[in-house]
Amino acid sequence: MTDRDNQFARFLGGSPAMVLVRLVVLSVIVGVILAALGLDPRNLLQSVTEMVRSLYALGFGAVESVWRYFLLGAIVVIPLWLILRLARGLR
Repeated sequence: MTDRDNQFARFLGGSPAMVLVRLVVLSVIVGVILAALGLDPRNLLQSVTEMVRSLYALGFGAVESVWRYFLLGAIVVIPLWLILRLARGLR
């Protein structure tokens, strides 16, 4: 190997053939993940917009669920807390 080939391999992070194999495997893995998220390479911008909208809706759906659980629990917890605080204050 010449010094120039050695510099090129160092720039790539290994031999060109192995770097190509790693890039192909990584591209397939990332492609599977993106496809599972509903992204499509033919209409990437539209897919990203739809994904952001669904995450936005999912996030607010989760906030709504948490809010309902909070209210349900607060109906029990806050009166009990208030009763305990008042009982301790009377001692």
